[in-house]
Parts: sequence; structure tokens; C-alpha cells
Amino acid sequence: MFACAFGQNRQLEVDIICHKGSNHAMTSITDPLIWIALAVLLALAEIIVPGGVVFFLGASSAIVAISLWLRFVTTWVNALSLFFISSLVLIVSFRAVVSRFAEGDSHMANTEEILDEIDEIVEVLDTIGPGESVGTITFRGTTWRALGDGREIIEGSRARIVSRENTTYIVDPVA
Repeated sequence: MFACAFGQNRQLEVDIICHKGSNHAMTSITDPLIWIALAVLLALAEIIVPGGVVFFLGASSAIVAISLWLRFVTTWVNALSLFFISSLVLIVSFRAVVSRFAEGDSHMANTEEILDEIDEIVEVLDTIGPGESVGTITFRGTTWRALGDGREIIEGSRARIVSRENTTYIVDPVA
């Protein structure tokens, strides 16, 4: 159409201007140097954002850069597709393996709170026992229900926590 209106030379000039302006963003996506820079940036970002995922995105960027440099991939659609697919494959395949060898500082905290409470000495507020008679103790500034081992533990004496059943402590008298 342009060839008829402007002649053959004018058509070539219009095509060059249109493609250069609209395709500029797409040529940067197919530039291997951009992908290498992205790979380095993502690998360095792994230091700030731990977890192993960002590192694999950087590795995928390096794979795309190498593929573009070797001309295995030539279009921006293929470059982005390769990036997404290789990212997914690397994360799913190797994250568990890398996490096993590069463990962070982690420790299992005491999830059984009762372990911190056993053998603590408490004050008896209301007489506990004899038998199944419930009394009260004060522990860490709070009043709790308490049961004994069947013996009477009188008000004002001291007892040792042996166990806990829900919100009731089981105590023994301190000799």
C-alpha cells in the first residue's frame, strides 16, 4: 500500500522507522547481556531474600542468556517461555536438594510448654486434698487449680509441679 503511494524507496524508509521504534523493547529481551545482568542481579538478591527461589530464577536467566548467545533461541516469545519453563523445572527439581545441603540456622523450640513448668516450686493458696479435693496454687503471678497425689497439702505451704492436665496442675508437697 505504501509502495503505491510513496514509491518503493519510501516504503523501505517507513518500514525501517516503524520496526525500529516498535521492536526496540523486544530486541532488549533477546539481548544475552541483559539476561546475564539479570542473572547476576538475581543471584546477588538471594543474599537479601533467602529461600533459594531467587537463585533459581537467576540460574534460569543464565540459561536463557546462553541459549540466546548460541542462537538456540531467537525470539522474545521463546526467550520468555524458556525462562518460565526453566525456572519452574529448576525450582521444583532442585530446591529440596539445595535446601538439604545449605541449611540455615534453625532450631526446634520447646513446643511442650509443660517441660518448662515441671519441677517448679509454687505456693499453695487453698488447701489441696485430701484425695481428689481441688485447691489453688500461684504460679508465675497467676492463680491455677491444682490437684495433689491424694495427700493433703495445706494452705501457705510449697509444692512442686509434676504435671498438668489442661488447666489444672498436678503437684506434690515439698518436704
